[in-house]
Amino acid sequence: MTIPALFVAHGSPMLALENNEYTEFLDSLSSKLPVPKAIVVFSAHWDSPDQMMTVDETHETMHDFYGFPEEMYKLRYSAPGSAKLNQRIAELFEAGNLKYQPSVGRGLDHGVWVILQKMYPEANIPVVELSVDSRRSPAEQYAIGSMLSELRKEDILVIGSGGLVHNLRMLSQSEETDEWALSFDEWIAKQLEQWNTKELFLYDKKAPHAVEAVPSYGIEHFIPLFYAMGAADDERKSQRLFQDYQYGNLSLNCWMFGGS
Repeated sequence: MTIPALFVAHGSPMLALENNEYTEFLDSLSSKLPVPKAIVVFSAHWDSPDQMMTVDETHETMHDFYGFPEEMYKLRYSAPGSAKLNQRIAELFEAGNLKYQPSVGRGLDHGVWVILQKMYPEANIPVVELSVDSRRSPAEQYAIGSMLSELRKEDILVIGSGGLVHNLRMLSQSEETDEWALSFDEWIAKQLEQWNTKELFLYDKKAPHAVEAVPSYGIEHFIPLFYAMGAADDERKSQRLFQDYQYGNLSLNCWMFGGS
């Protein structure tokens, strides 16, 4: 099996402490995949007009949130970096004429470590974090992801970490999922299953309830989807592995791209 690319929702930082169906799914996900030599993560929590890349030998753990239980701030995920992978990504970006900037000492934000500490709790697989750019068009974001498609043939896992429905101003304590969130996610699912990038790239105009699901102040959480899809442009097939919701409409979903 060629290693797939993944889109993984990171939900609330509290996922790091929670035990629910989604965390159980993440706990078991790695056992269903080939063991990666390294992991590359495009994170919603690193939105930059410049393409950034971590280059640390060992990563610090960023606690880039506030108002959470003290236990959250004690969690650590000290995964190693990889100079070899940094060089390989640099070569691929340069071949795609994409300028990039190395970042020293930033650490891994919670969009990365919250999911990885579930999937690979031993933190012994090298990780490189990459920024996203919400100002770029979906086609450009997809193209950047496609520059890294060769990594999958080298047993490197590419992940886009974000959330398809991620509007913190509309969260509730309801146990029922809002219909608008379901409607948006199902429209996205239909396009993904058909690999219909023409429609997907126009999601803000075509998808029902796009304004609620992807508000102007939260685009960065949706776009890791395009980076992850691009990394599987050579196969163009998708599979939804998990779908659930918290807080009325916060979608917890995982999509697998490629992996033949």
